Amino acid sequence: MKELTRRESLKTLIGSLGAAAKTSLFGAGVGASSGLLAQLAQAGVAQPGSIGGPKRVVFFLQNQGFDPRTCLPTKMAGNNGSLAGAVLPKPIQALDPFKDKLHIITGLHGKHTSPTHSAFFGALGGYRSGDGMLPSGSTIDHDLSQLMPTSLLPHLCIGMDSLEAMKAKPTVARLSASGAGKPIFMHSNPEHLYKHLYGGIATGDLRTQHDVQTALLGNIHQIAQGNAEALPSGDRERYNQFINGFEDMNTLRDKLASAEDHLRKFAPTVDSRYRAPESETDWHDVLLDLGISTLKSGTTNVLTMASGRGQIFGSYTGLGIQQRGHNLGHMQQYRNPIWDKIRAYNMEMLVKVIEELESVPEGSGTMMDNTLIVYTSNNADKQHTTGKTWPMMLIGNPGGAFKTGRLTKLDGSRPINSLYASLMTGCGKNTVERYNMSESLAGKFDASSGPLREVLA
Repeated sequence: MKELTRRESLKTLIGSLGAAAKTSLFGAGVGASSGLLAQLAQAGVAQPGSIGGPKRVVFFLQNQGFDPRTCLPTKMAGNNGSLAGAVLPKPIQALDPFKDKLHIITGLHGKHTSPTHSAFFGALGGYRSGDGMLPSGSTIDHDLSQLMPTSLLPHLCIGMDSLEAMKAKPTVARLSASGAGKPIFMHSNPEHLYKHLYGGIATGDLRTQHDVQTALLGNIHQIAQGNAEALPSGDRERYNQFINGFEDMNTLRDKLASAEDHLRKFAPTVDSRYRAPESETDWHDVLLDLGISTLKSGTTNVLTMASGRGQIFGSYTGLGIQQRGHNLGHMQQYRNPIWDKIRAYNMEMLVKVIEELESVPEGSGTMMDNTLIVYTSNNADKQHTTGKTWPMMLIGNPGGAFKTGRLTKLDGSRPINSLYASLMTGCGKNTVERYNMSESLAGKFDASSGPLREVLA
């Protein structure tokens, strides 16, 4: 077994602590760490058969936009209505066996988010954002996690990008937030994420690194506590957030350790793709496996996956596509074989989530019966967009709260916030009139109020 020097151990620790501890260590957005780690430290694993609202929600965002023409079915009796006799277009054809669970929605807008190359936090927050800006509020994925049954890790974010980008920056924050100025980081290195989730049941080098990191975290926490008293009161409050980050991370590790027997049943097998991927899609695939494992184990109830990590880059050489990053966004998506292949790959990922959750009994049905999947883009309809139209697809009907098997074309007068209000209402919150939108802003960008009646059953 490889012996780790102290320098190597610290390097490994910083690389794989996970987003929240990294935020504390490097000082940028220290306030975000306590918000994220407070979520992580919640006790307990969600129990099968829990009652009261949807048990889990999955968000999947594709960068570069989502052209509505790539999801509009043919052979329908009208522009709106049942998908029963409809033919799904090639990019989303993999969802055909699940048409009864699908709701395609076009005609929402996000003009107020000021998207260009991306809406960044605004895509899930429904507010104005931009490159390098901190979030001005929480995002819908985080807010839904607060309505879900208690779990060890209420919200997990995973980001997929080019291989070199994922290696260079294994954690980034661009899409999810727990509040104003509190970004939630997404994980992009599967080996780091595996150690974060399953290090206590790993073997070999992975277990050695996990144990070294656990010891270092404890030591750093003790040293940091000893230094706090000497600081001025103003600095001490900020420094205590840093200390709390390590305390919460240590607490999380203890709780994961207490659930090792349970987690062992769901941990994916670590293979060569983790350390020696042939292409970025190898990492995309194993990251998906890790995300699914957290849902099936009950470790988390809200999973956010981002293909492109909320920006304009990304690559898919594993699909045989040589065009990359920004260039992909300058291509027309409709009837483009390159984009058909990318979108189809996304749909195959969604199908894997569906089938994996359908394989697990829960209550009187399966886990999928208690799951909602939301597919969209962080960039509305295209790379250079005004947000005038923002397609969404919902899959699933937890608690019978949502209409399914339908196509709904809206007139462009209601914002994405209205859908998010619908998700909050459908997931158990008392009727939400507006989501992250003031009355004055709504006066400019929303023709009505409350949830979308076209979405809720």
